[in-house]
Amino acid sequence: MFRKGLLAATALTALMALSSVASAEDAKNPVIAKINGVEVTKSELDLAEGNIDPQLSQLPADQKALAALSAIVDAKVIAEKAKAEKLDETPDFKLRLQFILDRELHNTYFKKHIVDAVTDAELKARYDAEVAKLPKEEEIHARHILVKTEDEAKTIIKELDAGKDFAELAKAKSTDPNKSDGGDLGYFKKGQMVPEFETAAFALEKGKYSKTPVKTQFGYHVIKVEDKRIAPPPPFDKVKEQVKQVVMRDKYMDLLKTSKDSAKIEILDPALKKGYDEANKPAK
Repeated sequence: MFRKGLLAATALTALMALSSVASAEDAKNPVIAKINGVEVTKSELDLAEGNIDPQLSQLPADQKALAALSAIVDAKVIAEKAKAEKLDETPDFKLRLQFILDRELHNTYFKKHIVDAVTDAELKARYDAEVAKLPKEEEIHARHILVKTEDEAKTIIKELDAGKDFAELAKAKSTDPNKSDGGDLGYFKKGQMVPEFETAAFALEKGKYSKTPVKTQFGYHVIKVEDKRIAPPPPFDKVKEQVKQVVMRDKYMDLLKTSKDSAKIEILDPALKKGYDEANKPAK
């Protein structure tokens, strides 16, 4: 159960602005409480839950609803006292209220015209355009057998020359943790392995193994290249959210530019004007 102090701590000051609610007769939006005769509806409770303290957001649904309701009650009873003292008529309050209103209108417009307006087709088109610009990088699929001494590596090479299976030798003799996978390293590009290993691996032809031991800081390696190919791009579904962020960023920057270009913006403070003009200077 919640302690009184914990409930009070969840009060959301932004809720003071919430006064327009749906009709109590709407079955989908029932009245769930009355505070000095003022109705509180389910939609207002949902809004409060969405703005609940992050520390309480993981609570079970019933407890989160209770915390949100407590926040509404706390906000409204104190708001009444503030109105009685006409604090809502002070210049400071009106200034802060206007700032909150502008910010919420900004966010609502952004959601409607940017977030909700982005389509899967638009994201796929951007993905295809970015993929087309990617450099063609070779990658190889390799296995290796890692041992402590050069002589051990030479012995393994002789066994391979005699026709023994590379993966089975890796399972039996490699000291690398991936020995159970037959020394399989999967696909990798240049720059992902230590230089000595990488140089030797990329010099091998597909299906070939190193004829001399390859020494690195980890020991001695015998390497086999299973495949070579041009690295494929990441699948669309895997990077879709990243692409969406890029598309939304670009659309937002375009929206800002057109909005500012059509607005009359005057920065009267010289120091602020200089900094603002510098920060908004068009990129060359």
